[in-house]
This record gives sequence, structure tokens and C-alpha cells, in this order.
Amino acid sequence: MSFASQSFLTAADAPAPPEKIRTVEGITEYSLANGMKVLLFPDASSPKVTVNLTLLVGSRHEGYGETGMAHLLEHMLFKGTPTHQNIPKELQARGAQFNGTTWYDRTNYYETLPATEDNLEFALKMEADRMMNSYVKAEDLASEMTVVRNEFERGENSPSRMLMQKVMSSAFEWHNYGKSTIGNRADIERVPIDRLKSFYKKYYQPDNAVLIVAGKFDTDEALKLINKYFGTIPKPERKLDKTYTEEPPQEGERIVTLRRIGEVPVVGVVYHIPAAAHKDMAAIDVLESTLTDDPSGVLYQALVKTKKASSVSGSLFALHDPGVLRLMVEVVKGNDPQVILGIMFDTLQTVREKGISAEDVTRAKEKLLKQYEQAENNSSRLAVELSEWVSMGDWRLRFLYRDALEKVTPEDVKRVADEYLKENNRTVGIFVPVEESQKVTIPQIDDVAKMIGDYQGRETVAKGEDFDVSPENINKRTTVKTLSGGVKVALLSKKTRGEEVNLNMTLRYGELQSLQGKKTASEFLPAVMKRGTKNRTRQQIEDELNKLRAQLSISGSPGEINVAIKTRSESLSSVLSILKEILREPTLPETELDVLKSQQIATLEKQKTDPQSRAILSVRSQLRPYPESDPRYVPTLEQEIERIKALSQSDLQSLYENFIGGSVGEIAVVGDFSEDEVYAQLGSMLDDWKSPAPYKHIPAEPHAIPGKLTEIIIPDKANAFYFGGLTFPMNSNSPEYPDLIVAGSVLGSSGLSSRLGDRVRQKEGLAYGVGAFIHADNVDSRGSISLYASCNPDNMEKVETAIKEELALLISKGITAEELANAQKGYLEQQEVSRTSDSSLASILATNLFANRDMTYYSELETKVNAVTADAARQAFAKYIDPANLIITVSGSLKQ
Repeated sequence: MSFASQSFLTAADAPAPPEKIRTVEGITEYSLANGMKVLLFPDASSPKVTVNLTLLVGSRHEGYGETGMAHLLEHMLFKGTPTHQNIPKELQARGAQFNGTTWYDRTNYYETLPATEDNLEFALKMEADRMMNSYVKAEDLASEMTVVRNEFERGENSPSRMLMQKVMSSAFEWHNYGKSTIGNRADIERVPIDRLKSFYKKYYQPDNAVLIVAGKFDTDEALKLINKYFGTIPKPERKLDKTYTEEPPQEGERIVTLRRIGEVPVVGVVYHIPAAAHKDMAAIDVLESTLTDDPSGVLYQALVKTKKASSVSGSLFALHDPGVLRLMVEVVKGNDPQVILGIMFDTLQTVREKGISAEDVTRAKEKLLKQYEQAENNSSRLAVELSEWVSMGDWRLRFLYRDALEKVTPEDVKRVADEYLKENNRTVGIFVPVEESQKVTIPQIDDVAKMIGDYQGRETVAKGEDFDVSPENINKRTTVKTLSGGVKVALLSKKTRGEEVNLNMTLRYGELQSLQGKKTASEFLPAVMKRGTKNRTRQQIEDELNKLRAQLSISGSPGEINVAIKTRSESLSSVLSILKEILREPTLPETELDVLKSQQIATLEKQKTDPQSRAILSVRSQLRPYPESDPRYVPTLEQEIERIKALSQSDLQSLYENFIGGSVGEIAVVGDFSEDEVYAQLGSMLDDWKSPAPYKHIPAEPHAIPGKLTEIIIPDKANAFYFGGLTFPMNSNSPEYPDLIVAGSVLGSSGLSSRLGDRVRQKEGLAYGVGAFIHADNVDSRGSISLYASCNPDNMEKVETAIKEELALLISKGITAEELANAQKGYLEQQEVSRTSDSSLASILATNLFANRDMTYYSELETKVNAVTADAARQAFAKYIDPANLIITVSGSLKQ
């Protein structure tokens, strides 16, 4: 029997139509008769629809003994209702991208699906149903509690995460922001089911919920469906009390010391700041960016540039009540953390006294405005992001923040630095007494709506076209050419929201023999190329990209340089000019190479005590049995650190001069642009840039290796990791590839709805994350399967047994007709959803160029997947996946 089963209003008591409250910049707010708020954001350019149900309850609302209850309840609402008994499976079958998240001030549940009326109605009906009628059963709690506890244990594996949890706990003596959302272990383990049900019944009601729908939908039809499923829920009789605890002003620096096993020292500090609705928030955000930005931030310059730290980072906890500004520093081994703190505080004091330069303030504003605009152009992302603004007090705060951000001055930044970056207002570690109080009073917000007034906002951004993402239409709309220099180009011009353009480029060079011993240089070269050209410093490059509202990333591996660009149509030409300088005129500055080396070594040092990193690296290295000089060889952590230390600027210069050019590669451009103009500019960039050395593709190869189980013991780790895999001869054109796609999907495509997910997580509650993936190369005959699970070390043997048994069952018994149908439908809709992202589509088109195919391949693949039979899936899986040949590594604080 379900808990709190909802009796809906009868036809005679039909609810009044939704009342329109206001429209701001394309988002319209409605109110239902039962007190529920609705935000609609139609976007015809997006062939998908996102439904996001936000409940205004988070860890801030938890009482004594209830820590983690909001998050635990979030997990429980995936356990089903009498009407929707397996929510993950239903979502998976529709190809949905879905999740639930919990934070201090809210919980939300969202799904993004292909934009059809049926999918929209399903999502609205399901969300209304589980908001009121979820089982919340004792037997489900018993299994899910261990899953949540494992998620808790995963967090305990990270020293930096645990350090900040202790710091937050010390910074907030009374307010619940001092308690992490994941909760206390004892509370998670011992929460009574009746208490969890009461929490559910109290907070999961329409007057405490905000429904957000964004994407492609008919507004009138959506409102009818919303009123049908949500509007018929009666308004609750109970009245929610507002939380009223205020954290008193801090009266002295607090110091927390955490001692546990690890490799890389970390120091951090938090400063109390006002609530998100306060007028100072935009200036504080700019302050944070000027402190930590890479490379212009004053803390970055003082600590990373001088090689005392490998990284600095910062974040704003912009919350409903006063939150914190958090700063973190990863210390390079051999440096005293206390000395690093001294440098850090001296730097912050200088900022309080002298402020930040106008140039750096402008730079930070441009970067933050770029991030704001890019979110604005993605309706699915904006739908989920609005949960945060709603929970801060009002969704319109998002626009007020932008308006305030545009007006921030260097004087504002200095003022907030002087106001909040005070010694008495920070938490670092141990208590230090002072002779007199220097407490800092944090302003409060009494009435957010009154402060906002009749805010109208501004005009909406440019809208995109209603684009058909079928393979046939993509083929029809795509122009394929070859530059005179040899690089292949795919151009797909279409109207996009915000006039956005995405570009994906791969330049290829070298061959197996000529790239022997050059793996590390190949991986570092692209990043160093971006850090300085003949005409621009790294800072000038970053500043110009921010002004152009552009993202430009460049990475590489042996034989490849990969570039990804996201920008606006009007900026594309300028961004391509910058890219040309990066590719053709890099200075490869040695100082920047040293910074990158320091950062990468710090990352590798951390991985030495990370069970997940160690397990994955162990399996990867065994599946690639090549000589150490081979570019496909996977070095150990120690080998990789030594290779990086030995890497010199001359190594990069030699690789660049002797190999890099524009003779071989692929470029795909998707978005709002002129095909002729972009093609001409790409030709200007690459046509006269010949590759100095011959190119030949380095093949990926399968290896028949006897199965092996490796155990890696890492002390003092609350979470352990399982990783297994094997390789076999197959590529994405192989006749049996569609059969393996289906079998792999049934086995472990989802940690919530699959053979492994159903048993290991849902039924037995052994792991937070579990799954399996089948992959086949697009060109080479190398297929692989990967299996993974994270769990408590004490449960590792049970996890190993469960995975082994599920593999055997799939091979011996096969799959059911229902599993076959769900796998086929889920895979096909996932493919459709992936093509709705222009950045993903650019990647697909570039891959097609490399594989000498077009979108017809995907049409044919989808037809083949639809034709797969249950027996064919079983036979293919049994043929290629022999559990006895799995290379498995388990890592963590395991029983010996």
C-alpha cells in the first residue's frame, strides 16, 4: 500500500486555470490554485523538453537526527509508486537523461526527453505521482540506505572534500549549512521509516514545489497537462514554518586540522558572506574570480606561478541564507602548508588595502558574463539551473545578478574584500584568542520580493530554428568538402539559440615508429601551444576569448591534436584567427610548461591513494601490453611522474617543428555561420601549412590475455572500487556490433535500471555506482567491455560475486522480450537526444569524416539495432565476452 496516496479533485471541483503572474525575458511564471508555482520557458529550437520539479526542502530543513534525510528521500523517490513501479526503467525506455539532486535549500528531479506530447505528458504525470504517492517503504529504505552510505563513503575518500566538510562544520556552529547534505553516518543508518514518511508528507506538497518546463512544447497544451496532473492535487491544510536560525557573528579565527593518509597537502579557508539575494553578491563573485582565475588571479600568481602550489580554486556558496566564500589551495610537496597560508593571507590583506586592478575586474566580469550567456543559450541547462535561483528566494534573482554584475566596479570589489576578508570572519583551523572582539555582522534579507519590485527584465536572446535531428536530415543539411591542403571539412549551418556555433577539429601527424618515446610530449604540446603565441601572451588569449564569449579547448594524444570551440556567430572569425596563431605561431613558453608539469604531477600524486584511479589504471595497462617506448603504452603513476619531470621545452619544440602541420585531419562546424566564409578562413589557416613528416594511423589492437584478478590495498579508504575489462576483434561496422549494443545495454547501461543496477544497487544495496559498457572502435578492429562498481570494502566480495553471476546468467539464459524492447527503445532515443547537442553533433560529424562515412551509417545502425533478437544478443555476448578472461582489479582498504 502506498504512503499518502493522493485523492485528486473531482470534475465538479475542477481547479481554476493556472494564473499568469509575470513574464521576464522569455520565462513565464504561473500559479496554480493549490499554491504551486510553474515556470515555462518554450524554446522551439530545442528538439527536446526538460521537466524539472523543485521541492523547496534541503538539508537546511532537517532537524536533530535527520541529517541526510532530504538526500535519502531523493533516492527513495526513484523506488516507484503504485502507478509507476519502476521509474528508472520507464525513463530509460524513453531515452531520457534524468537525475535527482539535493542541496542545502532544495531537492530537484529532472528529465530531458525527445520533445513529443506523449513524453511531456508522461514526465508531468510521473512527477506529480511520485511527489505525492511514492512508496517510501521500509524494505526499500533497508537497501537504499546502504547505497547512500556508500555515496557517503566515496566522499570520505577525498581528503580535500573531508577537509572542507570539517571547515564548514566549524564555520557554522548553529545553522544547518554546517552540516553536509549527505548527512551523518548514524542518521543515515538509523533513520526510522515513519520519520522519513512524515518528512515526505510535510514537504512534498504543491505549495512547496516549483515546476519548471523548458524546451520544445506547446504552452497551452503544457498548461492543460500541468493543471490536470498537478492542479488537481488539493492544497495541504498544514502550514510550513520558515526556518529562523541565524548564525551569530564569528568572534575569532577558527582552525581545523585534518590528518589522514594522502599525498598532496591541501589548505583552505572560508569567509562568511551575505545571502544570494544581497546586493553585494555580484561583487563578491567578481572578487572570487580575480583571486583564483588561472592565470591572472592574484592567488594563482602568488602560489601557482611560483611553483609553491599546483592549483588554487574558489567557489561561492550563494544560498538562501548567508553562505560562504571558499578558497582552496593544493600545495606542491615539499612546501610547508603553514607558509602557504601565510602567503595566502598576506595576499588577501593586500587586496583589502589596495583592491584589484580595473583590468582584472573587467577580465573577471567578461568571464562570468560569458558563462551566464552560454547557460542562457541552452534551455535544458537553464531549466535545471533555475532550481538554484528559485531556492535562493526568487527565480528573477538570476537577472538581477546579471544586471548587478555588469555594474560592478573596482571600488565595489575592494569594498567587499575589506568588509568580508577579515581575520575574524574566516575559518581555517585552531582557535586563536584575541584581546577584543572584531566580529563581522552579516546583513540579512527580509523581503526578497519587495527588494525586486516590478522588475521587467530585458529582451530574450535570438531564437533558433526547429531543427530535425534525424540522420537523413543531418545528411541533407551537411556540406562535406576537402581543403586543398588535405583536411576534410563538414559544415552544417542552421539557426541556433543565441547564434551559437560549435567547432570540432582534429589534426593528425606521425606514425607508430616515428612517435616512439614521444607520448608525454604529445600529451603536453597542445596545452602549451595555447599558452602563448608570437603576438599574444596566455593572458591576452584568455582575455580576448572572454570578450568574444568563446570557449577554446585544445588537447592531444600521440598522433592527434584536438580542438573544440564554442562561440557566437559574430565572434567565430575572430576566434578562428586566435586559433590560427595558436596552431601556427606558438612560442611554447617554458614557464607555462613548468606550471603544467607541476599541476599534472600533483594530480598523479593524488591518484596514488585513490582506489578508482588505481583500479582503472591497472586494468588499462594490462590490456595494452606494449613496450615502454610505444605511444600506446600505459605507464605506471611513478613512470608517468618521472616522464613529466624529464620533459623539456626542447622536446616540445622538436615535436612541433618535425611533425605538426595541416595536411591530415577533420573539421566539423555546426551552428549559425556562413559556410563559404568559414570554409575560406579554414583554408587560410591550414592550406599552406604542410606536415613535415608522413602520417599513418596508429592502430588500436585487441589482445587475448588470460583472466587475472589483482588486489591493490590502500589503507584508510572508506570506499573501494571494482574495475574489469577485456578486448576482442570488432569495430562499429561489424555485423554483430548491434547485437552486443543490446546485450551490453541490458547488462549495465544504467546504474539504476539494468541487470547490474537492479541487483547490485537496487535490490542488494551494495554499491552507489555500478555498470558495464560495450565499445567498438570506428576504424580499427578493437572492441571492449568495461565493468565497474564502487562499494564499501566489506562488500567487495559480494559485488564480485554478483557481477560474476549476472554475466553467467546473461550468457546462459539470455534476455527477456521486455528487456530487448526496452534496450532497443532506450538506445535509439539516446542516440536522438545526443544529436540535439550541437557540440555532440560536431563530434559525430568529425568522426564520420575520419571513418569515411556519413549519417547513413547511423540510420542503418538504428535499423539493425531494431532488428536484433534476444537470441542473437545472447549469442554475440557469449561469443565475445568470456568472464574467465576478464582482467579485474579491486582497490581500496580491502580485507587481506
